[in-house]
Amino acid sequence: MLKPIVLTLFALFGISTTTANAQSIAQEVGIIFGPVSFQSDYGQRHNFETNVGNTGFGVGIVHFINFSANSNRDRFFSEHFKVRSELSFSKTDLKHFGEAVERTPPKITTEQLKAMTGSSTLFNLGTQLEFSPFMKIHDFENTAGSFSPYVSLGVQVSYYSTKSESSLGPLGSTQATYPKYLTPSDGRAFGFSTENGVVLSVVTGVGIHYKLTEMSDLMFDIRYQGFSSDWVDGLNPNKDIYKENKSNDSQVWFNVGYIYYLEF
Repeated sequence: MLKPIVLTLFALFGISTTTANAQSIAQEVGIIFGPVSFQSDYGQRHNFETNVGNTGFGVGIVHFINFSANSNRDRFFSEHFKVRSELSFSKTDLKHFGEAVERTPPKITTEQLKAMTGSSTLFNLGTQLEFSPFMKIHDFENTAGSFSPYVSLGVQVSYYSTKSESSLGPLGSTQATYPKYLTPSDGRAFGFSTENGVVLSVVTGVGIHYKLTEMSDLMFDIRYQGFSSDWVDGLNPNKDIYKENKSNDSQVWFNVGYIYYLEF
């Protein structure tokens, strides 16, 4: 499953490099990293303890091209937009939090939820269009210590690997499994799954670039990634019965990055 993603990555970077050399387009490369908060069927939605507890870590490499060079100077698009390509990895361990696991006295179903754990590993490949509304790219590049806020929007394709298990025994048994996960769902025998797959997502973010030196920037970024599937976390209770689980999986990534300018 990874082969198409790797081939697409090389094609994407190859096209970017060819275009940049042909049109004197500026290029930048960098690394990003930070915590990832997974929003899933584990835990209680919109619950602080769930958001903090189901937090993993991600790291990625990024490549920017911008059009603020030579004859493109002073055009609005070339002075305010960059194209960002990315290959990233994240992993999050998951468990249940919230009211359902805090009942007193506890019931057997409470213990079943407490004992259920999972994990989700993601390899992401995609592109975003980054818009800096307040400062021209040339002005930012020539002013050490300056800040350039931005918003971004794009798409990614992700290879995911997810696992679901219980310390009470094998999931699928009535002793170990919370009742709503025993119901068939979306072509699976149960409302849980240990599987690998490919999923699309929409990515949007807001952040800021800080001009560190003539040839380097720091980047701070908050990104939302909404997936086209509800199996990325390994849980997907039957939506026709359990209406509270109607939303697909998503994650919020808080990034810090170091960006270096390439010379051609």
